[in-house]
Amino acid sequence: MSDPVDATPRPGFRRVLLKLGGEMFGGGGLGVDPQVVQTVARQIAEVVASGVQVAVVIGGGNFFRGAELQQGGMDRSRADYMGMLATVMNCLALQDFLERSHGIDTRVQTAITMGQVAEAYIPRRAMRHLEKGRVVIFGAGVGMPYFSTDTAGAQRALEIGCDALLLAKGVDGVYTADPKLHPDATLFTEVTHQQVLERGLKVADATAFSLCMDNRMPIIVFNLLSEGNIARAVRGERIGTLVTTPDTA
Repeated sequence: MSDPVDATPRPGFRRVLLKLGGEMFGGGGLGVDPQVVQTVARQIAEVVASGVQVAVVIGGGNFFRGAELQQGGMDRSRADYMGMLATVMNCLALQDFLERSHGIDTRVQTAITMGQVAEAYIPRRAMRHLEKGRVVIFGAGVGMPYFSTDTAGAQRALEIGCDALLLAKGVDGVYTADPKLHPDATLFTEVTHQQVLERGLKVADATAFSLCMDNRMPIIVFNLLSEGNIARAVRGERIGTLVTTPDTA
């Protein structure tokens, strides 16, 4: 059952981490769809202009997915490293659109050293960039195989002191079942991390949710394809699904 509609605004945020799936950057295909990246860049620029600090983690599924390559016979570690490199291509594409189309100073930091195209990931440097109004885009996941970019998003959000993790998806939030397979599935407006894990709701991987649950990091799952939704989520408007762990007495 979906929760009753509550018009009370959620609290707004000062610093957020936006997790984007690589598949979305491809517009459903292989490679980068410039129109999709431009749309994302425009929404991020709107949020930055409001004074909110924005960090981004992008997947690489529009180029490679390590788990799928493993199923084809490739060594999982090597496949995951290929996927990490794919995320950096997406980072550079978003950086280009943010800087050239919207004048937003942007830095790319990667978990794997590649000094000619990006800075090394240094948490304190990332925080200084954010404080100066720059967007920071994190690439190459956490730099180790067997960890998803969802987990990288959760870890980076915690380490740089974000107020919330924003999970941008192609659906409106967390449903009782996959709405593409089950048209009668209903949307949660609020749910706990524990409920997501116990019910096996397919939102992000369990490691990412466990990290956020253990450290009380709220997650907002929302539809990126609706124009302006990033700004709405940051302002505290009731869109998508809010995932929290309530305080215990």
